[in-house]
Amino acid sequence: MVENTRRTFEREPKEFEEKVVQIDRVTRVVKGGRRFRFRATVVIGDRKGRVGVGVAKASQVVLAIQKAVAQAKKNLVTINIHETSIPHEIMKEYCGAKVFLKPACPGTGVIAGGAVRAVIEVSGIKDILSKMIGSSNKINNVYATFEALKSLSERETVVKAEKKQRPESAETKKGTKIKEDKTVKSKEKLKGKR
Repeated sequence: MVENTRRTFEREPKEFEEKVVQIDRVTRVVKGGRRFRFRATVVIGDRKGRVGVGVAKASQVVLAIQKAVAQAKKNLVTINIHETSIPHEIMKEYCGAKVFLKPACPGTGVIAGGAVRAVIEVSGIKDILSKMIGSSNKINNVYATFEALKSLSERETVVKAEKKQRPESAETKKGTKIKEDKTVKSKEKLKGKR
């Protein structure tokens, strides 16, 4: 009777989720002809507010992806998330690509195109509206989204800034005018009695 000696290896859960955005075959022309390599664009994140982007080249696809993941781990940043969305609207430009991100109500979901969606999903944002303006280059759009998320400020500072900028409403102005009129009339009445 032969015993089953195969060991079952349990894989440890990965710290970061990896998404391959794009793989391109790139060419370098040399004296002897063309040298072909592969370029991989990878986005990593832990769905808790940390996200990184990496672009790397190698002679094989698997090696290019591994190098891109290693680069993305070096570029990790923590972003500000408010509940399930972002704290405020933001627009960022990277080369020819512009990305506009807007917070959304809970239950909206991720409304975003391919390259932007990859970055947003691994970052842990569940509700957001977005628009890619200008270039449709995936690498530029990934970096524009990454820069936008990186430059998000905290919700408290945004609320304070909005309060400072908000002008007095028309009702409060009317209320102060009415009070001033009453005081002027009451002073005139007192003068008339004297």
